[in-house]
Amino acid sequence: MLKLHSEFQRVYRRGKNAHSTSIALFYLPLSGEKKVGYTASKKVGNAVVRNRCKRRLRALFREFGSEANDGWYVFVAKKGLFDESFEIVRRDCKYVLKRTGAMDGVDNDKKLLS
Repeated sequence: MLKLHSEFQRVYRRGKNAHSTSIALFYLPLSGEKKVGYTASKKVGNAVVRNRCKRRLRALFREFGSEANDGWYVFVAKKGLFDESFEIVRRDCKYVLKRTGAMDGVDNDKKLLS
């Protein structure tokens, strides 16, 4: 788990990033370890909204984390994350993971791409 401000800054500065309507992902490829951090600014909403957004991000990374490559990840919640259905957020997560090169492979789930 990423906790230090310096770790987050390292990923922001040196990592690759991808954005969707509900999630932004910053990914720094490092061999041998997987560390992840989650953030939601006050722009997203009050504390209840921010915490729910981070819970959704943690659930998504639990789902896709085993397929993801080693490295440091920072998931940033955007305003749309709270209101979107979980299927749309799931599709966005898969998109940003593939866009940054954090997850390889061919997408067999055609309905998520439409």
